[in-house]
Amino acid sequence: MADVAVLPEPLEEVAPPKGRHGSVAWILWIARRLGLAVLTLWLVSVLVFIATTALGDPIRAILGKDYNADKARVAQLTEQLNLNESAVKRYLDWLGGLLHGDLGTSIANQRPVGQLISSNVLNSFVLVLISAVVLIPVAFGIAMISANYRRKRPDTVIQTILLALAGLPEFVTGILLVALFSTTVFHWLPAVTIAGAGHPWDQPSVMVLPVATLVLAVAPYVSRIVRSTLLEVLDSDYVELARLKGIPEKVVLRKHALLNAVVPGIQVVSLQLAWLAGGVVFVETVFNYPGIGALLVDSVRNHDIPVVQALSMIIAGVYVVVNLIADLLSILLTPRSRTAISS
Repeated sequence: MADVAVLPEPLEEVAPPKGRHGSVAWILWIARRLGLAVLTLWLVSVLVFIATTALGDPIRAILGKDYNADKARVAQLTEQLNLNESAVKRYLDWLGGLLHGDLGTSIANQRPVGQLISSNVLNSFVLVLISAVVLIPVAFGIAMISANYRRKRPDTVIQTILLALAGLPEFVTGILLVALFSTTVFHWLPAVTIAGAGHPWDQPSVMVLPVATLVLAVAPYVSRIVRSTLLEVLDSDYVELARLKGIPEKVVLRKHALLNAVVPGIQVVSLQLAWLAGGVVFVETVFNYPGIGALLVDSVRNHDIPVVQALSMIIAGVYVVVNLIADLLSILLTPRSRTAISS
């Protein structure tokens, strides 16, 4: 008896899972991330207020020996800082002013904090921006050269130099650059920034050493992480298939490996740029650069609490915004992540 082929029963048609529309999913994701950013900034505001409050009596620290003699000044500062109110009331008043753009009045200069710090914030922003523009191609270029010569002498030399630079604090790097290019060996560049009526970038030579210090402080971390990602991608199957097709190694490295190493590179660059918002304090102090770093140091020394609080919140805001942008770029450059959000 001949075998009779039994056809399988037709499968019941299953409707695709219902999911949120792509645009709605993106809106929800952005709203969730913005909510987390706002929550983070609120927690930072609480910590900043507690830290500045825990420093002790600001009036006694400001007046020093005149605390017991100058009663009028004590009363003025007490009213200005709202020290006759409870800590909760002072925090809510400060937070409300912060939300309305009122950063308070400087104790040392008796000027609105917003007017006092605007120029310094702009100077620091330009310094960090120029450093980022120089940092990204330099770090990625070093990583590509090192990955191309992996386990060879050039790679060993590059990794040794990067480790040495990563072990140096940024202020030590700045001092070494000053000794090399401004005082002891060469006299090519100014050692400090001479404050004038304009901005520091009006004289390009003034920007060279601060930018070089920030780049040398951050580039080793970025280069090493990008190199590790490149090596992992170069050992993958699809890169090996590209080699078997006869594609030159430089093209494989540039068009196949580098594109897949961009996302981890963006993450580490964002972390390092966020670090620059706070780490720039030391560099600006070394080079007498008129940015938020020098102003923050002077404000702490003078116990100018409103200025310290405002600058701390600006640094925290930059950190949150940079990480938010990095997460958004990482998702846009990763098809799997875009699909996960849209589905």
